[in-house]
Amino acid sequence: MASVALSEAEKVYIVHGVQTRGVRSLRLGTFKEDLRVDGRGCEDYRCVDVETDVVSNTSGSARVKLGHTDILVGVKAEMGTPKLEKPNEGYLEFFVDCSANATPEFEGRGGDDLGTEIANTLYRIFNNKSSVDLKSLCISPREHCWILYVDVLLLECGGNLFDAISIAVKAALFNTRIPRVRVLEDEEGSKDIELSDDPYDCIRLSVENVPCIVTLCKIGYRHVVDATLQEEACSLASLLVSVTSKGVVTCMRKVGKGSLDPESIFEMMETGKRVGKVLHTSLQNILHKEESLGTKRQKVGFLG
Repeated sequence: MASVALSEAEKVYIVHGVQTRGVRSLRLGTFKEDLRVDGRGCEDYRCVDVETDVVSNTSGSARVKLGHTDILVGVKAEMGTPKLEKPNEGYLEFFVDCSANATPEFEGRGGDDLGTEIANTLYRIFNNKSSVDLKSLCISPREHCWILYVDVLLLECGGNLFDAISIAVKAALFNTRIPRVRVLEDEEGSKDIELSDDPYDCIRLSVENVPCIVTLCKIGYRHVVDATLQEEACSLASLLVSVTSKGVVTCMRKVGKGSLDPESIFEMMETGKRVGKVLHTSLQNILHKEESLGTKRQKVGFLG
């Protein structure tokens, strides 16, 4: 398992058991000094633990722990038929499962609405040609393509879900290996598909342009990234900013019942772009470092 440290402090101590009213009055005062209750600055992330290749029966997988938020993502590549409007491309399908163990609010059908909301957000992020090269997933135009089923499982909910999920999705896509395919055509024109049985003869996806989400929570006159559950309870409005590794904003979404003025939105966008570039750089470095270790890397695994 590898850690992505996005703040100057190597360890972040989380404050538990604080009532919402007390947190709110305390934070509004400390934010003026760019200091949060757990010792971070307003633009600091907690340490992110990233591990790939944790589920054996998938094409790619990753597990991400961000504070007390725990996300598992598995990618399964299956052959299917291209969409009529995009006959030369494959496509991605997202499914989000909110485990009842993550928080009591998810018991019964409590997590269905959140799961649908997260899946729709992921569709919006990947609904452009620059995120993933979908043409590389096409096997035979109008006939066969690869469909990537991306399954997201929320194991524990400790704040800042969207950011953690986007990191886990990018890491899982980086880890995805798709078997190389050859299309054989006989004299009669019928086509046969032959899959390579060599595990090293595969297609790797380029995730350079896959964006990550940076959630900025407005609290008082300041905004913070990577909010804890207590901080989210103090925020009336948040802005989700989808940012590429080059700092390009691909989409935005406002959540919460509160309002945001244009000046705040502009400042939050600039912060999102700045923080997003650092997030991408750290994530890419740790993914390449982990892969370079090969079989020597220590695996914690899904049950670790």
